[in-house]
Amino acid sequence: MVLPWPFLHNPIVQLVLSIPVYGLGLFYFGKSAYHSLKTGVPNMDVLIFIGASSALFYSIFGTFYYWGSHEVHEYLFFETGATIITLVLFGNLLEKRAVKKTTKSIHDLNSLQVKTAKIITEHDGQIHLHDIDVNLLKRGDLIQINTGDLIPIDGFVAKGEAECDESLVSGESLPVYKNEGAAVLGGTLLLSGNLQVKVSSILKESMLSKIIEMVKKAQNSKPQIQKLGDQVSAVFVPAVVLISLLTFLVSYFFLDLGSAKSMLRAVAVLVISCPCAMGLATPTAIMVGIGKAAKRGILIKGGSVLENFAKSKQIIFDKTGTLSTGKFVFTDFEFKGDEAELKQIIYSIESHSSHPIAKALVEQYPNWNQQAISFNEIKEMKGKGMEATDASGDIWRLGSAKWLGILDNDKDLFLVQNEKLMAAWNIADEIKEDAHELIAYLNKQGIETILLSGDKQKKVNQLANELGMETALGERLPEEKLAYISKQVEKNPELVMVGDGVNDAPALSKVAVGVSFVKGSDMAIEAANVVLMHNGLKSFQEAHIISKLTYKTIKQNLFWAFFYNILCIPLAAAGFMHPMLGALSMAFSDVIVIGNSLLLGLKKIKADK
Repeated sequence: MVLPWPFLHNPIVQLVLSIPVYGLGLFYFGKSAYHSLKTGVPNMDVLIFIGASSALFYSIFGTFYYWGSHEVHEYLFFETGATIITLVLFGNLLEKRAVKKTTKSIHDLNSLQVKTAKIITEHDGQIHLHDIDVNLLKRGDLIQINTGDLIPIDGFVAKGEAECDESLVSGESLPVYKNEGAAVLGGTLLLSGNLQVKVSSILKESMLSKIIEMVKKAQNSKPQIQKLGDQVSAVFVPAVVLISLLTFLVSYFFLDLGSAKSMLRAVAVLVISCPCAMGLATPTAIMVGIGKAAKRGILIKGGSVLENFAKSKQIIFDKTGTLSTGKFVFTDFEFKGDEAELKQIIYSIESHSSHPIAKALVEQYPNWNQQAISFNEIKEMKGKGMEATDASGDIWRLGSAKWLGILDNDKDLFLVQNEKLMAAWNIADEIKEDAHELIAYLNKQGIETILLSGDKQKKVNQLANELGMETALGERLPEEKLAYISKQVEKNPELVMVGDGVNDAPALSKVAVGVSFVKGSDMAIEAANVVLMHNGLKSFQEAHIISKLTYKTIKQNLFWAFFYNILCIPLAAAGFMHPMLGALSMAFSDVIVIGNSLLLGLKKIKADK
């Protein structure tokens, strides 16, 4: 290299000027290289350390061995090594700034955690309001929240009414009305009104704190595809050192290039092959993918979950609370007599029952209660149905076919008068909004959908047929569910299970990807790998699309990282790439990988992905 000022050609001047850069660089990369070698898995910094230190010590040797001769300038690589260190450190700086952007979701969530709250206390018969650190709040404390405030912690409304923006937690875009007794969540925004809230949890146990912790853990976990990259890098580093050594030997002994040019080629191989891009390929995509999901109310508990979710070809669904709302709807009514009178009798009998099915019927058909009917006696037969005696002495029974002795009828509930059938109807589950769209999407993706439930086989078949699911398995106890899933896991290691009940927790723990809803049981949420912050099935579809996009981005990143090394190492060994150009190219490869990951955050979530 031709240096601009004559005094810079002096070897001692070059050494003195480059010492600060070498000191910083060799300490930084040497420390990292030492720790990686100590663990037995050499990392990318080993190559930088060897390349830069080789340039330094080779130059020092040449300076003193050829001091005073013209040949000394052929052995000076002070500026080469210093420039390499500068470029790589600059690349690392750009990398960290870019990675910081990929973790923006954590910063966004952290920004929702309020530092102080206005606590309400009473002294000497007077009410006082003062600020307190949120960490010091205890269960039962009373706090004041005004319009425009972020709610600092989970609690229940003790006084007042307001509208809250809960989009972060529930995915609900419309404001949610809150009045006395309603639950409020930390991190949500009070749009209008004023509330006095009684604290229900300490800060570290609040919903927002749990969300942040889950996202952090998820972003730090490694999927199988990253472990493959780590294994390749572990083999790659010693292989590159060997290629660099062979490059020097071949160039010096067989090509007669001399020690200076041979050394230059060897250093270029070390620098150009630094597998930084391989190390960045997966974590940057995982961070962006999990952050993107978190912003949409989807909590993913690990990078491996994204990979397994994207690769799965079989998804098992629980029925009640998952594909159905758990609410009952009534269909296919048949009346054998005066319809209005029979509806009134059904309503009057069911209004005396505490059974969920009876309550659902009364709630759905208030217009049946046109003329009150009084019964001389009415009683509930546990596990069977209702029995009532009217003023005329007629005995009315409402219940199942088995109790009433009815044969050759496929209805679910029956009304009989003195053993004579008067009415019959079916009970069905109310299907969740977006259930049809979700199953159609999964079928289009070539994913097998299985309905697995403890409910009657007839009900399970009805729901599966209506939604277009391939397999319907009913009347399964929790242990039978687990046994079935254990067999399926052997056939499909990336099996996905969706459920929300306590009885689903064992199955959710068994599969590669367990999915539950935040409104499900605590056990199901704990066992699940993916938690959907609202009950809508649209978020499940979005979670699957994000998983596919993230996995695709990881594969693209790894391709470019490997392709770069495969292309550039031969060029460096052949002398077509100077070490400084190699360092610049290496930094550029990192930018490509990080940029591709950041593009993931800009991609739209569409069902046709």
